[in-house]
Amino acid sequence: MTDQYAELDSALERVVEAARGHLAAVKAAQGRIDDDNVWQAYVALNNASYAYDELLLDAFGEVTPWDVDLIDPDEVDERFATGGAAGAEPGDPHPRVVSVRQRRDYRVPSTAALLRVADAARRAGTPDDVEPEPVESVGEAVLELLQSGDGSLAGLDVPELEPLDGVVLVSEIDAPLDVESFSDDDSSQLFQGGPTDVLVGRLDEHPMLTDELDEHDHDHPAPRPGR
Repeated sequence: MTDQYAELDSALERVVEAARGHLAAVKAAQGRIDDDNVWQAYVALNNASYAYDELLLDAFGEVTPWDVDLIDPDEVDERFATGGAAGAEPGDPHPRVVSVRQRRDYRVPSTAALLRVADAARRAGTPDDVEPEPVESVGEAVLELLQSGDGSLAGLDVPELEPLDGVVLVSEIDAPLDVESFSDDDSSQLFQGGPTDVLVGRLDEHPMLTDELDEHDHDHPAPRPGR
């Protein structure tokens, strides 16, 4: 029994050391998402706790309040290196959710022209025996072009809309968007970030205007065909 006591004491000491190592890694990471050292320390603490729990159960039929399962370090390293497997278990301690928010503004050179092209798109998507309601506003026209296309901003690549600056934000977030939790008149909240969001990067979009294209062509004229 003395050897079993010693084994339990050693296992408990490994739990304490692993807990201290995990805390040190968390402090050093300063809140960074998916820090490798934090992850490795988490696995070490998890497995040390599991080993101690098993020894305690075998020796005295007692258990700890730590409901943990053994984690294969090799499998964990592979999953972490690949950014998370598509079939990751629901209990993955490092769930990854990425949010991509995009904004692009447009100038409307001719409201009448935009209404006409949107009205034509609406008619093309309406059965022949149904008379569609006319498109009556700029916002309604833009929405119609999006709906008649594939739902992406590619549907707005029409001469009747002049693209202005845009921006794309990529963030790591804790939980995915639940659109059903927002009312129709509360749409502005859909694009606001949360307090724990981590901004990964920002891409600024600047349109290439026709004048700039003409100037570029003037600076680099096309070669003449040989005689």
